[in-house]
Amino acid sequence: MESTTLLIKNVREAYLHQEVVENASIVVENGEITHILKEEELANFSFDGEVIDAKNEFRLLPGFIDAHIHGGYGVDVMDATPEALQTLADNLPSEGTTSYLATTITQSDEEISNALKNVAAWAKAGSKVGADLVGVHLEGPFVEATKAGAQPKQYIVEPDLNKFQTWQEEANQQIRTITMAPERDKTGEFIKTLYQSGVNVSAGHTDASFQQIKDAAKIGVRQLTHLCNAMNGIHHRDIGAVGAAFQLKDLHAELISDGIHVVPEMLQLIFNNVGSERIIIITDSMRAKGLEDGEYELGGQPVFVKDGEATLDNGSLAGSILKMIDAVKNMMQLEGVELTDIVKMTSVNPAKQVGIFDRKGSIEVGKDADFVLLDDALDIAYTICRGKVAYQRA
Repeated sequence: MESTTLLIKNVREAYLHQEVVENASIVVENGEITHILKEEELANFSFDGEVIDAKNEFRLLPGFIDAHIHGGYGVDVMDATPEALQTLADNLPSEGTTSYLATTITQSDEEISNALKNVAAWAKAGSKVGADLVGVHLEGPFVEATKAGAQPKQYIVEPDLNKFQTWQEEANQQIRTITMAPERDKTGEFIKTLYQSGVNVSAGHTDASFQQIKDAAKIGVRQLTHLCNAMNGIHHRDIGAVGAAFQLKDLHAELISDGIHVVPEMLQLIFNNVGSERIIIITDSMRAKGLEDGEYELGGQPVFVKDGEATLDNGSLAGSILKMIDAVKNMMQLEGVELTDIVKMTSVNPAKQVGIFDRKGSIEVGKDADFVLLDDALDIAYTICRGKVAYQRA
């Protein structure tokens, strides 16, 4: 008898990296995928251990990777406590998220340091059940003040390599993405150095022209942060940062598909022109996600949540309360979007962008067993993180 940790059998459709297999079964040992079986192979496979029978009712997708999330369920990454990270690990699987980048906000050096040290300590403590913290997204403080959005202006500073390198050491090399305004890097050395070190440099909270984005892409900018938000729009004499996403094929683009940050018509326009090969669906959610309307906090600022919107007192959007599964459902309302596109935008693209595609982002033998099982309504039946059931629908 071959001992297995988990068998998921009779999946209606399994969305593998290169194909969609009907009536598939997945075998997991020690948190990794060991076998992907077609219908005729399952009959000859001996196993023991936990079994999930999908009964040909569910589709199996790679778990979602939220590459830009500040918090939710009452906590924020900037709380800098293990309890905050545990809360995210426990709750994110309910929305299909199996991995995430803990995202900071523009704050004092000390507060950013505390958050980074907390992530480093959490990662050092080892594997835990629930959503996997796969690194840090450092949003700010090297951004453009006129496009600050919810980034507190008093803490915005010019790009500083020494400061960044100190933070990277404190994070134990966990900073995988940085959001910065490329026009603030006058010499280009900041961008070049980070790119060469393997950091995913993302242009955001920026007023850069199209030419400035184009020049920055030549030296290492590979992404745009929450496309359309906290950046200039398309103008007929300068297509700006948003136009750069349409024109520059080396750039990926984060997208908050809640219909609030970007209206459905613009989501359609972006999908048509950027496509699922380069879009990364994110939530950019803050601590009010999963909670009732009311007053909350982001970066030391009061945030008012009502009817699905989170805003500062000046009316600026302050993150979202979006769940990944709802972002997926919104994208599926667009013309031409298929589940194969969703897999790219929620799993493949973010995993490749931050350098973890060797173990995350697709269903392949040898990779982490991170899955979400969806019914016909795209509601979640199970979320599995590294081979363990982290969420099961009641």
